[in-house]
Amino acid sequence: QVQLVESGGGLVQAGGSLRLSCTASGSIFSINVVGWHRQAPGKQRELVASITRGGRSSYVEAVKGRFTISRDNAKNTVYLQMNSLKLEDTAVYYCGYSTSGTDYWGQGTQVTVSS
Repeated sequence: QVQLVESGGGLVQAGGSLRLSCTASGSIFSINVVGWHRQAPGKQRELVASITRGGRSSYVEAVKGRFTISRDNAKNTVYLQMNSLKLEDTAVYYCGYSTSGTDYWGQGTQVTVSS
């Protein structure tokens, strides 16, 4: 299966921006839907944004207008541009996909938003 590696996390002040990258070990074009998820301490992992092979995207209400997911199939990479970050965006961010009933995740990248 295609393996995913996230990068781009870090510490940022509220109102700042970060761009996360999710790079696949093989052809990301083979994956129809790739999602960015996040998990804050003590909370369940939640889907933040997803994008189809053709570029159709969807977002959870909490990040609409602030986050943008994009996909470069030629570079085997999915991005998550995060603007106007809030304290509540602090979490470990994972990219992942599902195939044949199995979920595959990267190792995650920590995003910490400070006041």
